Amino acid sequence: MWHLIRRIAPNLRRKPFIGSSNSDPTRTQHYHTSVVAPRQSGASTGLYGFDHLKSPNGFQRFVDEAIERSTELVSYISAMPESSEIIRAMDEISDTVCSVVDSAELCRNTHPDREFVEEANKASMRINEYLHYLNTNHTLYDAVRKAEQEKHLLTEEAQRAAHFLRVDFERGGIHLSADKLDRVNQLNIEISQLCREFNENIIIDPGSVDIFPSSRMPKSVHHLLKPIYRSTPGILSETVLPRDTMKEKGFRITTDPQNLSSVLQHVSDDEVRKMAYIQGNSVPVANLGILHKLIATRHELAQIMGYRSYAEFTMKPNMASSPAVVMSFLHEIGKMVRPRADEEFRKIRDFKREKSGRESGDLEPWDEAYYTALMKSSTYNLDSSVVASYFPLPQCIEGLKVMVESLFGATFHSIPLAPGESWHEDVLKLSLHHPEEGDLGYLYLDLYSRKGKYPGFAHFAIKGGRRISETEYQLPVVALVCNFSGSRNSSTARLNHWELETLFHEFGHALHSLLSRTDYQHFSGTRVVLDLAETPSNLFEYFAWDYRVLKTFARHYSTGEIIPEKLVKSMQGARKMFAATELQRQIFYALIDQTLFGEQPATPRDTSSIVADLKRQYTSWNHVEGTHWQTRFNHLLNYGAGYYSYLYAKCFAATIWQKLCQEDPLSLTTGTALRTILLQHGGAREPAGLLNGLVGEGILRHCNGGIIPDITSLCEEMKLGENI
Repeated sequence: MWHLIRRIAPNLRRKPFIGSSNSDPTRTQHYHTSVVAPRQSGASTGLYGFDHLKSPNGFQRFVDEAIERSTELVSYISAMPESSEIIRAMDEISDTVCSVVDSAELCRNTHPDREFVEEANKASMRINEYLHYLNTNHTLYDAVRKAEQEKHLLTEEAQRAAHFLRVDFERGGIHLSADKLDRVNQLNIEISQLCREFNENIIIDPGSVDIFPSSRMPKSVHHLLKPIYRSTPGILSETVLPRDTMKEKGFRITTDPQNLSSVLQHVSDDEVRKMAYIQGNSVPVANLGILHKLIATRHELAQIMGYRSYAEFTMKPNMASSPAVVMSFLHEIGKMVRPRADEEFRKIRDFKREKSGRESGDLEPWDEAYYTALMKSSTYNLDSSVVASYFPLPQCIEGLKVMVESLFGATFHSIPLAPGESWHEDVLKLSLHHPEEGDLGYLYLDLYSRKGKYPGFAHFAIKGGRRISETEYQLPVVALVCNFSGSRNSSTARLNHWELETLFHEFGHALHSLLSRTDYQHFSGTRVVLDLAETPSNLFEYFAWDYRVLKTFARHYSTGEIIPEKLVKSMQGARKMFAATELQRQIFYALIDQTLFGEQPATPRDTSSIVADLKRQYTSWNHVEGTHWQTRFNHLLNYGAGYYSYLYAKCFAATIWQKLCQEDPLSLTTGTALRTILLQHGGAREPAGLLNGLVGEGILRHCNGGIIPDITSLCEEMKLGENI
């Protein structure tokens, strides 16, 4: 009944009433009453505005009341009221349960108080157990089937809700025999536990490397490192030693994804980069066994459900519809990109040989970030610190506000957090306000890195939008979690352009949620089919590269100078230098995902050998024996067999940008089309219809019973298929 949108950057790029069914799809409905309203600053509340969450123990009562209310609604549905009432009550159950699930998820990933985290973990487990009860409740299933059969009595969105609720029940195994259903429930619980352990291990075991002497590390990364001292060989101290015993200073590199990315890009010492790369891609070891179990458990689940693989089971409801369709798409785009990616590889290799003064020598994975950064800076005279000087984080947030006001005529306002509402002093709260419609939703920003926090960048739903009555609308509430360096009170927090792009990406998810106006929270915002979910976020990345957008906010932190257009052109040129290599990497990740969760051989293979073989087959890069990068690739959890959706989104976004946004990216006309034709509908309409409605023909193609993106716009953008 719910799902979350995630985006973490390990080594990507880096790293359910819009009125009646016959209402005008381009007209924005106005709602002025909210169930989730901002608290007055003096009124105390609990986490995220939920009164129960004033203390860690409050999670227990939060779960209790969710179960009590849901049980009342189950009893109401069992009396078989009108079909429209069945769907409304089902959605309220979903909303009630999701409030607990989503709040616990956000708390588990961001709260600095271990007691809150532990209680959120308990709440998550309890509510998931109750979800299994709901998803296997035959009374609810029979009621939903009744509503679907009486679809002539329902609005178009309610018909869609009835259909998807019935499908969701059946995907939970409710139509199976009792013994098979018991096994499905057991497997789902095991999968949840394995996913939780996988994520926890990433945080617990980021890995580290000790480097001596300290001079091997450039000053530009010192703020990421921990000073250590070696008094005698092999004996380390993490505190400053007395002057007469200090012998040598070094640094400890914690090889979490963000630190590792910086080290690989900025450290000239080949051996340091190699050590950091190998260590960062060899943890956590415990996740090798967890991933093996996860693959086996998901495969067993899929087979009980009558599918040949977990990939086939996952893709059935999506636009792609089958692994065969996805693989044909991946092979098509992979074949298109291979020649240029190979040429880029040769250029990097030759540049390394030139710089090192050796006529031969292999190009290693730990070389890529360093040498491509050098090539970009030398070709375009780029200095990453100069670029970052135009992107102080507060100004970047202001830039997002300007963009939203230009596109949608809505403004973000900072509003005070009530006592108990926040989980950390750095958290900000914004309301999105429209002059005619009133508040549209609420956004928490948790922007800065800290120990024990979810290590990537992510959009978390807290409340989905839904119609309560003809005059009341429950407004969406979401949180953006990032991991920028610095703190709220710091004046030095400046973003590199990759971080700015990531911020715009996550903001695309937030806008999808906040601008959604669906009747049912089941379809609210990002609750769409998996291979549409990343399209708005990928689209908003383009805004982070357009000078017309950047000049509205990108000013030098000390002089106030607007970012020069020449600098932006250089950044755009550098971006294109190795675009084929980056696209090939995303194809490679998608192929790993499809293979791991595809049809399984009689004798299971270890995941590392699968990754190594695919890397050799689909890229020019070496695989480093003994490394297991996949043990930190948590997209395998939330996007299991669905990572291809990022590539779908990349193609869809390229077409939307070129056909709709590129001419005037900040126009109200552009924003109105985006909002009224795409964003406000969430998952309440067929995704192919939304996409075609937005830009017309030429954005997708039908293939073997499924849908794939048209790759023309992306290929034109990257100049693929041309002579190199």
